[in-house]
Formats: sequence, structure tokens, C-alpha cells
Amino acid sequence: MSVSVGTCEVSMVDIAEDGRTWLLSGPGSSYALHLTDADELLHLHWGPRIALADAEALAVRPLPAYRPFESPLDGREEYPVEGGPRFVRPALSVRTEERRGTEWRFVSYATEGDGLRLRFDDDGVGITLHHRMRGDVVERWVTVENGGRTRVELLRADAATWTLPDREGWRLSQLHGRWAAESRLTTAPLGYGEKVIGSRRGHTGHQHLPWVALDTDATEEHGEVYGCALGWSGSWRIAVAQLPDARVQITGGAGYDDSGLLRLEPGESYTTPVFAGLWSDGGFGGASRAWHAYQRAHVIPDAGRDRPVLFNSWEATGFDISEEQQAALARRAAEIGVELFVVDDGWFGARTSDRAGLGDWTPNPGRFPHGVKPLADHVHGLGMRFGIWVEPEMVNPDSELYRAHPDWVQYQTGRKRTELRNQLVLNLAREDVREYLWERLDALLSSAPIDYVKWDFNRCFTDAGWPGEAYPQRLWVDHVRALYALLDRLRAAHPGVAFESCSGGGGRIDLGVLARTDQVWTSDNTDPLDRLAIQHGFTQIHPARVMAAWVTDSPNTQLNGRVSSLRFRFVSAMAGVLGVGGDLTEWSARELAEARHWVELYKEIRPVVQHGDLYRLRPPAGGLSAVQYVRGEESVVLAWLQAQRYGEPVPAVRLRGLDPTASYECRETGEVHRGAVLLHHGLHPQLKGDLDATVLRLRRI
Repeated sequence: MSVSVGTCEVSMVDIAEDGRTWLLSGPGSSYALHLTDADELLHLHWGPRIALADAEALAVRPLPAYRPFESPLDGREEYPVEGGPRFVRPALSVRTEERRGTEWRFVSYATEGDGLRLRFDDDGVGITLHHRMRGDVVERWVTVENGGRTRVELLRADAATWTLPDREGWRLSQLHGRWAAESRLTTAPLGYGEKVIGSRRGHTGHQHLPWVALDTDATEEHGEVYGCALGWSGSWRIAVAQLPDARVQITGGAGYDDSGLLRLEPGESYTTPVFAGLWSDGGFGGASRAWHAYQRAHVIPDAGRDRPVLFNSWEATGFDISEEQQAALARRAAEIGVELFVVDDGWFGARTSDRAGLGDWTPNPGRFPHGVKPLADHVHGLGMRFGIWVEPEMVNPDSELYRAHPDWVQYQTGRKRTELRNQLVLNLAREDVREYLWERLDALLSSAPIDYVKWDFNRCFTDAGWPGEAYPQRLWVDHVRALYALLDRLRAAHPGVAFESCSGGGGRIDLGVLARTDQVWTSDNTDPLDRLAIQHGFTQIHPARVMAAWVTDSPNTQLNGRVSSLRFRFVSAMAGVLGVGGDLTEWSARELAEARHWVELYKEIRPVVQHGDLYRLRPPAGGLSAVQYVRGEESVVLAWLQAQRYGEPVPAVRLRGLDPTASYECRETGEVHRGAVLLHHGLHPQLKGDLDATVLRLRRI
């Protein structure tokens, strides 16, 4: 006998009759755990969908017999804590005035919809483990509460530990990089010991996205893939461990070190970010599409809305801006069909370079003598929305804000205040700083018809001190929680304003910030060839609906000087949310006419690109690369020929995601294809040489 909560069509929770075995199931997968009589919480299953009876059969299997110097719990617990007979990396490390470690007892469980809560207690320290199925994605997080102890210090409180089934030959995939080279995919065999990735920089970081995937023999469209993604925008850590008996566990959460997260006074609690996990038997492509669907359905605000084509002024003007100059760019942008005009850095305070003005969020009176409202009205009169750039978490020492409040930044007493990009980091964990930013940003958004905010973050934490605070380590967590609260408050007060997350490009991209922003700036690298690899990695976890990409000038003077055609630049950027960032006042009439053509084409295919299922047909490894989007009866193929050598023909690509029994007509060629055919003839006349690209539209007939 069992109790079921939820619906089979979406997800459900099954509970054994004894109330100590739980099974969460989605459309294609299941997740099971069991509590022993000794209150040891064991992981049972994560993979293909099973029945409750199968989970109960797994629950009665005995733990391995004792072996000298080994623990039978290691590699089998759902959430290993510090203390007792455990030697794996603990997910929870707690210190009180009397002791360190956890010895918990089970208190109760509760279910609600597709969620499960398991509550434990350790002498007044409450620990609640949360599990929730969203489709086939399992969301996990933990709440730790000081229910009466004098003081509780959380040295480490990870969101989850994931346990993988016994396999041989695990491979680890991750997304690594640096500024201007983010989100590059790498796969390598997983050896014994630990592989640790993360950020100790105060933000998600350019170096790693908080995502890992493990497989043994998966391809793009076939095989089992286990993936985990952390929803946190500050410092973080994910550790992937292959234990001595070859079992694999993945542990992750906020904070990089174990030097302390928070101190909880009586009655206070801490809830970790979500660490989400996904099992898929559809290869890396199937896993990606499941991640994308999950984010569109449960993470991204207003995900069903199309993101507009934008123009951003940064690469065209830098800091040298004026109302008249921006108005001239806006007229050109409107002529090519742009829907959102964004004024970047340089509109406020004494901001004539990166040396001054950050923190003074009022329009520069010499550049915008009547504020930004006249320009915003002009942009609206041209039929576009209006956006503006801000970097609220930073301050220049040369600013009115810093001169008034030098104690508002992160700093260590008696140490030099390290400046990066001529700026310091404000301590958002302070209530007065949070309130100042709320007042200034609310006033800005109320002063003009602003529809869009590009929220930047252009340096890492260095001197993360808080003189006078009893527990200064908490700023690492509280800064991020304050950022979230500020974004939530602004969105509630200005529901018509969209937000973009930027951090010198892709330095703050994760499920946490995506729950509060409408899109992200993928990379400061706008070179269309480099972008193919960056976008290939990005789409392993995140959907095209949030992936901002710009068409900028050629040669690419910002980075590498590469020359590329307008065609190649547009098709590269059309793989996500299309933007334009070149100096349109310098484009010829012919270039402007061609740009208008590409913008019009993008608007036609946008619903498929931004909301459809993505298939990576060929990776950007040289030669031909291609992606395909499928939505209903429509499909779009974007293809790029990076190089053609020795007279070799353009290779064919196999279409995916279509009904193999149906026929599809290609609008560009007039040819009719069966749903599973190799596409060659449609590509060959379109692609003629190095750095060439094409767009093909197919519709079921």
C-alpha cells in the first residue's frame, strides 16, 4: 500500500506504507530514497522511471559489510554530514559552542504537490531536506534552522549531494573559460579522487559555469547523461568525487571554502540555493532540451514572450556619448527594424571614462541636460523600447557616493583597497547600501519610460572585509541575497521593465540570476566565429531564449581584428537573442539595407529559435557547423562554413526532431525533404567559402 501525491502526467511523489521510502517520478525518470531504522538517509535510485515496489525492493538491500578503514555509508547517503562514521566530503558542517558535526534524528516528512520535505533535528538544530520534481528535473535544497541553541555557525551547507549508479568509465563534461572565451565545453575521463570547480570571486565567474554532466558512452542524441546545475550567483563550489569503490558523488553549494558561511542566532535560518539534477537517456542533446524546457517553464520570468531585437551603443560610442548622438543612432537603428534601443555606459555622473562616476546614478547634466526622458521619448516615438546600462554594485573612488560613504565598500582595516577597473565593490550586505541603491534605481526607473536595464558587474571580490561586523564572512552570502532581493523589489515595482544580467560578458550566468532576469550577456567577445564555440557550450545547459548575441563592426577592432561578412555576423548572432552593436552611422546604405533584411528574417524565425527545441547538428570544430530549432510544424537550420579546403564539397547534415513520415518544404530552395533525410542540396548552393553562413526554413506540408 502506498500514498501518491501529484499527477502522473507531470510528476508525483509515492510513499511506502511505513513512511520511510519515497519515490519522486517525472514523465521519464524517477528518484528514490530510504530512511533506515537508524535514521540513516540512503539514496536508492536516480534514472529511468520505476515503480514504488522497485524502490522498496532496493530499500531492503543490506549495506556492505564493514571493512577496515572504510564506511558502509560512504557513497550511499543522500546527504552526508560531518560526524560519525563518514569519510566522504560532508555536505553539511555545523559548529556550536559545544561541538562540531551533526548527529541527527528523523522528525517528520511532508509532501506538497510534486515536493517532499524531510525534517531532522540535532539537539536544537533543525535540518530540512527539500526535494521537488519539475518534469524530469529534480530540484534539491536544504534549510538549516537554529531552533534554540545559543549560536550556530554554518561552516558549510551544500544544497545537495548527488549519487550516481555504479558504472565503469565515467566521463566528466564541464564548461570552462575566461573573459572573452567563456562556456567552452570540455570532456575528460573521471579518475579517482576529486575534481573541484567553482569560483572564489564573489560572483559566478567566467572560469566555470556551475554545471557538470557525467556519462559513459553518450553521444549527442543517444545514451544516458546525468547533469547537475547550481542556482547561485556568488562564490560556489561543485566537487565530483570518484570514491575508492568506484562510486561517484557530486556535492555542490554556495561558498568556495569551508571557512564559514553564516552564523545563526536563535530563531534564524539559512536556506541554500537550489542544486538541480537531470537524468536523460537522449544523449547530450536530449539533456540540453530538457534543461531548456525546465528553465522556460520554471525559471525564466515571462519566458513565453519573445525577446526583442536590440541595439546597444557601447561599441559604437564608448564613453563619448551625448543625447544628440544617441538620437542619431536610434534613428538608424529604427530604420533597420530594431525594437529596443539601449544606452550603455557614460550617461551618468562624471562618467567620461572608467575612472569616475560609478555610484552616482543621475544623468550627466552636460550630456543629458533634461535627464534621459527626452531621449527615451524620442526612442519611443521611433517605435522602439528604451533601455539603459547600470552597474549598481560598484563604485569609483572618484564619485560623490564614495566621498560621502567610503565605509560602504568591502575592505580590510589597515589594508590597501584594491581597485580593479578603477572601482571598488559596494557591500550590499549593509542595509544602508541596499536602501540607497533601491532609492536611486527606483527614482531612475520612475523618471523616464525605461523598458530595459542592462545590469553589469565588472570586477571580482578581492578585499572582502566588513570592519565592525561581528561575523564579516557573511557578506559573501548576504551580498548575493541582497542582490536577489533588490532585483525582486525592482521587478515588483516596475513590472514592465526587463533586466539583463551582465558581468564583463558571461561572468554571472546561473539558474539563480536567470530566475530574476530576462536574458544574459553571453560574452564580451562579439567575434562571430569565436561565438560559435561559446554558444555551443552555453546551450549545453541554457536555452537560446536568454542568450544575447550582437552583430558588431568588421574588422573586429575590440578583440582580434578579424574580417567577416555581414551575413556571417548576422547568422551567428541569430542563434540566440539578436542584437546589433556596431556604429550604424558608419554603415553604408548597402550594409543598412542588408541588415534590415536579416533583422526581418530573424523576426520571422524568432518564435522557433527562442522557444523551439534545439538540436546541435554539427559542433563548431572546423569546417561546417550547424544547429536546428524545431517548434510544431516549423524548423530552422542555421549553418556556418568556417573553412573549405582542397575543393571538398559542403558536407551533408542529418535533420533532427522532425516527423520521419512527413514531408517538409525548404522555403529558401523550394525543395521537399522527408523528416529524417540528410540535408545537402539545400546547403550546398548557399555556402560558398570561408566564413560563410546560411539560414534555411522548413515547414511541414
